[in-house]
Amino acid sequence: MRTILITFCLSLLATNVAGQQISGTLVSSENTPLEGAYVLNQNSNTHAHTNENGYFTIRDTRAGDTLKLGALGYQKLVLPLSEEQISEGLTVVLEEAALQLSEVVIQPEINALSVLAEVDLKVQPVSSSQEILQKVPGLFIGQHAGGGKAEQLFLRGFDIDHGTDIALSVDNMPVNMVSHAHGQGYSDLHFVIPETLENIDFDKGPYHADKGNFATAGYVDFRTRDRLTKNSLQVEYGDFGWNRNLGLFNILDEGQQSAYVATEFLQFDGPFESSQDFSRINLFGKYTLSSDRDSRFSATISYFTSSWDASGQIPQRAVDRGLISRFGAIDDTEGGTTSRANLNLEYVKAAEDGSIFKANAFWSRYDFELYSNFTFFLEDPENGDQIAQRESRDVFGLNSSWNKDFNLGNTDIELRIGSGFRKDLIQNNELSRTANRREILERLQLGDVKESNLYGYADARVRWQRFTLLSGLRLDHFEFGYVDALSNVYENQREVKTIVSPKLSLLYNPSNNWQLFLKSGIGFHSNDSRVVLRENTDEILPKAYGIDAGTIFRSGSQWVFNAALWYLYLEQEFVYVGDAGIVEPSGRSERRGIDLGLRYQISDWLYFNSDLTYSDARSLDDEDGNDHIPLAPKITLAGGLSASGLRKWSGGIRYRFLSDRPANEDNSIVAEGYLVFDANLNYELLPDLTLGISVQNLFNTDWNETQFATTSRLREEAQPVEEIHFTPGAPFYLQGRIRYTF
Repeated sequence: MRTILITFCLSLLATNVAGQQISGTLVSSENTPLEGAYVLNQNSNTHAHTNENGYFTIRDTRAGDTLKLGALGYQKLVLPLSEEQISEGLTVVLEEAALQLSEVVIQPEINALSVLAEVDLKVQPVSSSQEILQKVPGLFIGQHAGGGKAEQLFLRGFDIDHGTDIALSVDNMPVNMVSHAHGQGYSDLHFVIPETLENIDFDKGPYHADKGNFATAGYVDFRTRDRLTKNSLQVEYGDFGWNRNLGLFNILDEGQQSAYVATEFLQFDGPFESSQDFSRINLFGKYTLSSDRDSRFSATISYFTSSWDASGQIPQRAVDRGLISRFGAIDDTEGGTTSRANLNLEYVKAAEDGSIFKANAFWSRYDFELYSNFTFFLEDPENGDQIAQRESRDVFGLNSSWNKDFNLGNTDIELRIGSGFRKDLIQNNELSRTANRREILERLQLGDVKESNLYGYADARVRWQRFTLLSGLRLDHFEFGYVDALSNVYENQREVKTIVSPKLSLLYNPSNNWQLFLKSGIGFHSNDSRVVLRENTDEILPKAYGIDAGTIFRSGSQWVFNAALWYLYLEQEFVYVGDAGIVEPSGRSERRGIDLGLRYQISDWLYFNSDLTYSDARSLDDEDGNDHIPLAPKITLAGGLSASGLRKWSGGIRYRFLSDRPANEDNSIVAEGYLVFDANLNYELLPDLTLGISVQNLFNTDWNETQFATTSRLREEAQPVEEIHFTPGAPFYLQGRIRYTF
């Protein structure tokens, strides 16, 4: 905080002593602003990056100097400068080109690793919600409820469940749901149509002042396109009833204005003996209005709804005894429905003094209904143990920030101040015992939740020669409210809590191809409002203390390598017990590990990437041998080969590996690992017509997508048994597609 205040005061007194400067705008051939493009004065060696409007200002520039400009996926441009260009500014159009690793610039930013996800996304476009998350290095997912439920997430030694320790957002609109009926931080990304994505911004650890709740293991912000280059229609069919229809349509493309809509309809029965009967409808629309350099406004509206059935997590003993197959079910009446409508308004304004104001206001209407049976006949031998979790909610909020760059001699300073709020109004947050998804046997929880989060932050980035110091401070204030509808006495329960989260990181960039970093910070994630108020606990906002040390390095035009050693300490672990509707505190924990990544441009048409992680997660309040954290991943490996531009052919092969890991605290029950390969091949039949085929589980591996150590009882059993319960991963199956662009 002291660094921020000193920087701010000095900056207000400073004047620009660096001589002349030039400003300009970089756009694509479709007049789309190019954010994050690199601008280098080859004479003075000063550099800059374009903002959200494609605008840049670079100092120490004189007539006769030469600028080098570049952006990922675009041709580099070398531009000599004239007096007229310096005085009047310039607009530069960059032409698209095949993406090469030689274009990667390791920027002096704390989230510089995001450039690798951007490269992967452009080289290997995604076509499903699951693939979206897998673009984040080290992030693993698993689906265990018929396709409609949010994926289970794994990152940095965390079984994150559905989002407890990772902050997810789309265009700065939060995805995580606080005090959710199925678990804190529940994050359903199925409202995103993958083909609308432009890039992915992410980082691991609690190191960013503008990221608050849930950003302990890291954050991911998905950015959607402002405009389309072409219209397209795509139809997919495959085994197990796979059917996907996609449409992307320009409805306005006139200079500074653009608008498009996207539609998706998806059906899938799955390989299960009881059909998933999964269906999803997605609608998305975006309008953008931008000036040449001053401002940009966008309005996004989207809606999705889905329904599904599920076979649930089955016990290993039932398969071993031959009672059911791997794709059978003990209770096939599981499933659910969900929907979400979103409105997001974004505004970016660049002032004449170089400062930038950004804001987005959002509203979501969300409905959720899920039926599960984890223990079968353990609690109710007659009706079974099915439960229903339901809720409806409205979420609205605002994020805003102000950025200002200063120059103090040879020192570049960026000051950023931000504030905002989020409000969740949850109606009929329910947990009930049910039978056959129709009869309510007993209501265990029912009530209304009101939860709000007000926040403010300030951070400063001080860049001197090759060093960059980043310091920040974040303040979050929470209000938790709950009205229990099952209580005989009306009581509006309320609790407040405030937390301060400091951040401090140091970067060293010897060149545009190399960065060394040391990151540190304190983060947190909130507890469920119902738990906070019912149990009157002080463990509302447990802190997470993190540190990273590592490097990102590009060698020549072919290799990019990244490595990090990291450590994370949590004041409190929370374990969600879904069938009881409670969150159990399980004490302090620590995690440590190493992340390794490699990108290799083998040739102009062949690209390789791979990410390896090792994590060790331990509970600090349990004795040795009984201190394992269940389902915490130990070793993960993911990557593949991608080919493009090979005459009319393109395609690739992908792999993902998850090692064995403890399923309970003493490691007496083990969740088995797996190695699975997928492949795809595309052929350009005509300039606007492409045929493709995808193979899921190329080698037909028997693998368990999700696993849990659960105590359950089958109908004919006298005693309960604790063992692995799993959802089987899909076997070998094919998907074919045809895509027409116009």
